[in-house]
Amino acid sequence: MGQTARPAKSPLRTFLDREAAAAGFDLVRVVRPDAVPELPQRLRQFVKDGHHATMGWLAERMEARADPRRLWPEVRSVIMLAMNYGPDHNPLDDLARTSHGVISVYAQNRDYHDVVKGKLKQLAGKLAARADADVKVFVDTAPVMEKPLAAAAGLGWQGKHTNMVSRSHGSWLFLGSIFTTTFLEADAAESDHCGRCSACLDICPTNAFPAPYRLDAGRCISYLTIEHHGPIPRALRPAIGNRIYGCDDCLAVCPWNKFAQSASEAKLAGRADRRAPALRDLLALDDAAFRSLFSGSPVKRTGRDRFVRNALVAAGNSGDAALVPACRRLLDDAAPVVRGAAVWALSRLLPARDFLALAAERAADADQSVREEWQAARTAARTGNDREFA
Repeated sequence: MGQTARPAKSPLRTFLDREAAAAGFDLVRVVRPDAVPELPQRLRQFVKDGHHATMGWLAERMEARADPRRLWPEVRSVIMLAMNYGPDHNPLDDLARTSHGVISVYAQNRDYHDVVKGKLKQLAGKLAARADADVKVFVDTAPVMEKPLAAAAGLGWQGKHTNMVSRSHGSWLFLGSIFTTTFLEADAAESDHCGRCSACLDICPTNAFPAPYRLDAGRCISYLTIEHHGPIPRALRPAIGNRIYGCDDCLAVCPWNKFAQSASEAKLAGRADRRAPALRDLLALDDAAFRSLFSGSPVKRTGRDRFVRNALVAAGNSGDAALVPACRRLLDDAAPVVRGAAVWALSRLLPARDFLALAAERAADADQSVREEWQAARTAARTGNDREFA
């Protein structure tokens, strides 16, 4: 028997698909706002387990995050869209350049929030005019759980690394959504095609996945280098290597990337000058230079102090003694989080005797967190336990 023919798309849906492609979106699907009834419980469990780390905003407005109708009661259809940002190289190759800092593929060019949101507004405006309907657009910054909705809409599925995976674009997709009061036919959800593969779980440097499809953000390098304030936990620093903003390991190793293409939007394509900048240059950044270097980039939102903190962790992992002078200068930085990271970096780059001599001169810092760094580093230097990773 032949396959059952799919029903013809409505004129409005045909219009939506055509205009989405014209705006630069690679995928567009529609889902009902109540398509993931288990989402509230999943979010509550995530927060209960403490896997949201210090991201307290995830615990706020949980009901609105888990149910689009709580966010906007009038919504009848949720349009999920995806834009490919696939790299033109293997991001894992840059990890071998230990005197350079690796920036996640998504952050090497323009801020995707701005790029995607601009295109969403353009598309939503056309849809609103055609359908005489109200619309709202969201890109990551609002309380919308986009990945489960995208999976329910059929854009792909949430892989074992909890990120979206597409059979046509692998793990390299930016998501955005349009909520609308008009009715559009919904698409079928995509099946999970991870099978027995555990590549994304196995490669994680910090063991951030307590189980498949579960992420402990407190151990995730992306969280630690972007969202986390204050010192990065000492036990996790060695595993961070030279990743200074985000981490692409679990994405880059996904076998479905064999079908991925390079970024379809030029403003989202990776930039060679931001792939892996030299640590010696990053350690010299003051606030003005940082803002200038990363103007228009999502990196800028992290701020200079946390970014230089990350660069110092990478310096400590580099084994490059040529970075010692730059690290020593940062012992006098105005930010305690920078001074503390400089202490750790020097404890890894200097011979133990030289570091202990330096500590005898400099350990009396005005900030308690920095004094704690000196104490922990001195203990590690005396015991030879400076490379322990738990």
